[in-house]
Amino acid sequence: MSSSKSAIVNRALFLDRDGIINVDHGYVFKSEQFDFVDGIFDLCQQAMAKNYRIFVITNQAGIARGYYSEQDFLRLTDWMKQQFQNQGVIIDDVYYCPHHPTKGVNHYKMLCNCRKPAAGMIINAKNDHQLDLQQSIFIGDKISDMQAAEAAGIDKRILLASQYADDLKIAAHRIDFLCDAAQYFSE
Repeated sequence: MSSSKSAIVNRALFLDRDGIINVDHGYVFKSEQFDFVDGIFDLCQQAMAKNYRIFVITNQAGIARGYYSEQDFLRLTDWMKQQFQNQGVIIDDVYYCPHHPTKGVNHYKMLCNCRKPAAGMIINAKNDHQLDLQQSIFIGDKISDMQAAEAAGIDKRILLASQYADDLKIAAHRIDFLCDAAQYFSE
């Protein structure tokens, strides 16, 4: 008699950074400026309990504009990941786009396939970690987050109501508070 294990689904919870993980104060690159959004640790703990791996997908135009360096961003990212770890949450990976098509300086001024609304960062995460995007979720606070998720084939898109315009043209679950996102986690 043989026993077969059911295949483990490698699904992800993709999170935008500014506005979802931290309060978007604009071009945040120092830990002193980094205020965690209420409920983010709890939400990620719930996601991990349901076997979601956690990834951050973030545009970082501040690098392109010369407001801070990639090293500044990476230093803050290491600090952020440690804060999550202190709360029992593992951030599997962080993908960032340092480019801007029109407002960048030096080699950062370019049109790329990673800057949201393009799906490049999500596709890279999928390929690097063998993720099932159809079983994954993306939480963001901008339409460009939802467009990137849609382009990557993520059906469960959650848009946190914010100060950004929402023309209601893209399909997404719209929530007012981050804690409301947990209802969309699958068993």
